[in-house]
Amino acid sequence: MKAVIAREPGGPEVLQLVERPVPGLQAGEVLIRVAAAGVNRPDLMQRSGAPTPPGVTDVLGLEAAGIVVEVGREVDEFAVGDRVMALLNGGGYAEYCVAQAAHCLPVPVGLSLQSAAGIPEAAFTVWHNLFELGRLRSGDTVLIHSAASGVGSFAVQCAHAAGARVIATAGGPQKVAMLQALGVWRAVDRHIEDFVEVVNDCTEGRGVDVVLDNVGGPYVARNLAAMAMGGRHVSLSFLQGANIELDLQVLMRKNLSLTSSTLRPKSHAEKARLAVCIRSRFLPWLASGLVSPQIHAQLPLSQAADAHRLLEANANVGKVLLTVAE
Repeated sequence: MKAVIAREPGGPEVLQLVERPVPGLQAGEVLIRVAAAGVNRPDLMQRSGAPTPPGVTDVLGLEAAGIVVEVGREVDEFAVGDRVMALLNGGGYAEYCVAQAAHCLPVPVGLSLQSAAGIPEAAFTVWHNLFELGRLRSGDTVLIHSAASGVGSFAVQCAHAAGARVIATAGGPQKVAMLQALGVWRAVDRHIEDFVEVVNDCTEGRGVDVVLDNVGGPYVARNLAAMAMGGRHVSLSFLQGANIELDLQVLMRKNLSLTSSTLRPKSHAEKARLAVCIRSRFLPWLASGLVSPQIHAQLPLSQAADAHRLLEANANVGKVLLTVAE
């Protein structure tokens, strides 16, 4: 099969299309003929030389969708011919990939396999961070940063589906227009507006109940200033730095909580638990069209380097996908 690896740590130019054996199955796994794979920032980190969990394939790709062509022992929930989307430990940038059956989700009728490839990473991330750690509920107001990204735009739609009000930030008129089309309460252009002032104006000084942040650095203290009493701050990433200074008096005075998580190192059992939750909560929203992946670009597997350049330039409005087969 054809697959994409990084021949050495470096920039997008180190990505290479190679021939690899089709992987074999172990108990609890399925083999998927890949239709498309999602491109995510952890892929960029792996390409640059960041360490990966032990035993992970050097083929990149943390999510994919396609057709099950073989099932391993002890797999009862899927059969050959099923359309699935899968959260992976790696291996999605290929014509075939292996996935834990417990980390796969059925693709709803009416949703293309290509679009479905942009769902797993966002769905697992959003469910755990926004709904479990952030405890988002109907009537809350949530501030979502980088909301025009694949994960961000999925989070916006899920928050709406849950009955929350969304204030969302993005950079530039094209991304702001996308957020407005998604129906956010207020879209903030981070290039020309101060989101703390916007939040205070919109909420009449009360602040937001939940912040979903992937910026880190100086944003964290500003997020706290924009939060309501009892607010929950969830960090997804730290594009502007992981080291921050905080005034703990603000946390104590407002009774705020700060938490974070990362998906890839989670245990098999924890990812399986999250998949069960997503089946019951998100799949009905996807099946009804209430939530849908926002796709910026679909590039062939051979153009993986260009896909990485899109993400590194922060030029995408929604997900970037690598297409493999119809």
